[in-house]
Amino acid sequence: MKFEEIILKRSEHKCELCGSDQLVKVYEVPPQDKTSEANCIAVCAVCQNQIDKKAELDHEHWKCLTSSMWSEVPGVQVVAWRILNRLKAESWAAEQIDMLYLDDDNLAWAKATGDHENDASVDLHRDANGTILLQGDTIVLTKSLDVKGTSLNAKMGTVVKNIRLVEENTEQIEGKIEGQTIVILTKYVRKQGT
Repeated sequence: MKFEEIILKRSEHKCELCGSDQLVKVYEVPPQDKTSEANCIAVCAVCQNQIDKKAELDHEHWKCLTSSMWSEVPGVQVVAWRILNRLKAESWAAEQIDMLYLDDDNLAWAKATGDHENDASVDLHRDANGTILLQGDTIVLTKSLDVKGTSLNAKMGTVVKNIRLVEENTEQIEGKIEGQTIVILTKYVRKQGT
C-alpha cells in the first residue's frame, strides 16, 4: 500500500482537522527530515490554504480543533497547536491551548516554524481597494507607470490579464504589458470587475 493511501485510509478520506471530505490530500507538516505517517496528515483545501497563509483564518472554521486536537496523530496535534496559537486572541482558542498537551519532541516540532508567534493576520496580495488578488486575475492600472529600464509607459486604465503573484513580496505582482513582463506594485492596480 502506498504511503498516501495509508494516510487517506487512516483518515477515512476526510480532513483530519475539520472532517471535510472535499478535496482531501496528504499534507507534510513542516519541517521534516524524513516523511512518515506520523508527520503527515490528510487535509482539505480550505484548511491547507489557511495553514499555508494563502487565505485569512476563518475563526469559526477552526472551532473544529476543539475535537481534532485530541487526535493521536502527532502531525494533527502540531498543526492544531500552531493554529490555536495564531487564534489565541479568541477566548475559546486560548482555553484549548491550555488543555492541549504535547510531549517535548512534538512541542519543539510545533515551535520550529515560528508560526505560533504570529497572530491570525495573513499577508495577502491586495489591490488599491483592499480586494484580494489571486494568481491569474485580470487587473486594471489605476495610475500611469513608467517602466524602469525601458521606454515603456503603461497608461492608466491598461488591462493586464493573467497576473502572477510575487511569492516573497505581497506588494508586487507580475504581468505582461505590450509583450513585456514587468513587476507592478499592487497599490497601483484594481482587480477587474470590482
